[in-house]
Amino acid sequence: MIDWDSVAELREEVGADSFEEVVALFFDEVDEVIERLKADRLRTGLSDDLHFLKGSALNLGFIELAEQCRNEGRTIATKGPDRVDLVALIDCYARSREKFLLGLGRHRTAC
Repeated sequence: MIDWDSVAELREEVGADSFEEVVALFFDEVDEVIERLKADRLRTGLSDDLHFLKGSALNLGFIELAEQCRNEGRTIATKGPDRVDLVALIDCYARSREKFLLGLGRHRTAC
């Protein structure tokens, strides 16, 4: 679900202090998109939101979320936005976020 090697690499690249800021910014931005997905019954901008979520997820090692976004992007292309499973996508983000936050302490020394 989380690619801890990617997390460690990012932390090394930006430094420990900046890493915390990057994580906070990630959650702020992704939470905003998730709330928009929950509220947007017409699914306007869904493709752009999925693209943003996929890129953000990859940057922070949320590999399962990135894969789900990729798959749902394909669903839009082949079946339309109404066929996207937003419930599963939002659940994947919630589970990934929880696993990340729980694991961050354990992986801090490795990061």
